[in-house]
Amino acid sequence: MGNEGKYEVVWPLARATGKVLQMNARLREGKPKRIGFLWDYVFRGDEMFPLLQAGLAERYPGSSFVPYSRFGNIHGHDEREVLAALPERLRSEKIDAVVVGVAN
Repeated sequence: MGNEGKYEVVWPLARATGKVLQMNARLREGKPKRIGFLWDYVFRGDEMFPLLQAGLAERYPGSSFVPYSRFGNIHGHDEREVLAALPERLRSEKIDAVVVGVAN
């Protein structure tokens, strides 16, 4: 008979192997912000971002917005270069927060 009728059991609550990330604090309302938009040019960002921008402008009066075209396509033929340059681009643009639009 051997191992017939016997099964290995895997415990579903295995030890976590991922690192816990510290989240940034939420933006304080009422103070102007500089908000950037990032897009993968896949699904309707050109329609959605203006709506999001209007809502954010209402919530954070006096804020300025940096369009996705300023940063490049985060899912295009040169996405590795775009993403590698992104931290410095965000710093140089003095971005307080980013809205990222991706589709699958």
